[in-house]
Amino acid sequence: MNRSSKTAAAVLTAAGLLAGGWLRAGAASAADGPGPSAGDRVLWGAVTIPPGRDGIVEAGGLPGPALGADSTLTLTAPDGARVTGAPLSAAGYRGAVAADGRSAAYTATSAEQPWRTGTFPFVLAVPVDAEPGTRLNGCVLRLADARGVARATGGCQVTVGLPSPVLSRPESGVPLGARPAAAGTAHPGARITVSDQDGNEVCTDTAGPDGLWSCAPVRDLPDGPNRLQAKATLNGVSATSEQIRISVGSPTPESAPALAVPPR
Repeated sequence: MNRSSKTAAAVLTAAGLLAGGWLRAGAASAADGPGPSAGDRVLWGAVTIPPGRDGIVEAGGLPGPALGADSTLTLTAPDGARVTGAPLSAAGYRGAVAADGRSAAYTATSAEQPWRTGTFPFVLAVPVDAEPGTRLNGCVLRLADARGVARATGGCQVTVGLPSPVLSRPESGVPLGARPAAAGTAHPGARITVSDQDGNEVCTDTAGPDGLWSCAPVRDLPDGPNRLQAKATLNGVSATSEQIRISVGSPTPESAPALAVPPR
């Protein structure tokens, strides 16, 4: 089956790159009143990770006084998630993950100005039974000097995303009728919208408890080549399928097989 691949986009969605959020140690939180000035804030962001998948949280470089060797950058996983990796390969840092997966840390070893440049990735794993659209609380970032004194603290917002739906019908590469049925799988309860290459809605359905869904167009699709794509939406988060190339109507003369000409 010919499909228009969106692998790169899918990988990025699954990875969920995030710039870590930082405040000076001891700075007031939003709940305590006005936040710190722009000069105090370093970076902040959010990440969305589908159930059962991994995502990468990237904490950015920290401006201000450089900390020396043996200073540490620690991420504590949000509730229900685990840290599974600290994959930085840059010289001057050593990464380690706690045995229980609750936290991971980088330690500066020989970097000239630790934490001032580059980004520091942590891999988070979201459980397969996590509910799409919920936020996992408790993600904490902490930068400490060699004595263990906090020099900056902050956090990251982790949202449970939605797995990409699968569009398995109609079949690609064969002539189709004007109203081809669409079907596939998605997260149970997700609202499915199938659209054509121009973004026009073709049909809709809701995935059942078994994840199956199907729908048929309420109007004829135009003759000729087209592309269909399914979008799943649930609890404020969404994901899209790969596109399927289709052809509505009879084959064009150019694509029809040539008739054999008998010898004279």
